[in-house]
Amino acid sequence: MVGEYYKTKESVQEYIKLAKDVDGSQLIEKLKQVLPEKSNLLEIGSGPGTDWKILDSFYNVTGSDNSREFLNHLISKNPNGEFLELDATTLKVSKNFDGIYSNKVLHHLKDNELADSIKRQHDILHPRGIVCHSFWKGDGSETFKGLFVNYHKDSGLKQFFAPYFEVLSVISYPEFEENDSILLIGRKK
Repeated sequence: MVGEYYKTKESVQEYIKLAKDVDGSQLIEKLKQVLPEKSNLLEIGSGPGTDWKILDSFYNVTGSDNSREFLNHLISKNPNGEFLELDATTLKVSKNFDGIYSNKVLHHLKDNELADSIKRQHDILHPRGIVCHSFWKGDGSETFKGLFVNYHKDSGLKQFFAPYFEVLSVISYPEFEENDSILLIGRKK
């Protein structure tokens, strides 16, 4: 699981500063090509809320995080937003969505947890619902600042999603370095 890094006020403030110039606008543009505006969207791991704000201008977005500290931050900055405390593996929610989005969140899951999360995402999506997730590209895993990071390749991600989703696209893109990231978009089978 995610570990304790995102659980303290100090680490959350540190992360917000580190990520202040990073957003998923290019990923959201890809999502907009397959998920109509005003759709009900769940964002897994809203963190500082940067992508949530962008998503909120196009979708009926529900934000989520597994960190009470991030949720406190999100709620204080977006008092009219809807935010849930959610574990990315179990996704215990009582409603269904048209789409699910995450930006560099699911790479914190071990392979078995990712497989469970994908099945659960399938369960909570409406028919033909869309998933849009980014991952760090590479081999193996490591622990960084107490956080588990699982790297993925295009073919491996396709295998994870294929039982439940028609994979519409897998795109390599640069976040900090050439081709260090992967975006996967799929449609519920």
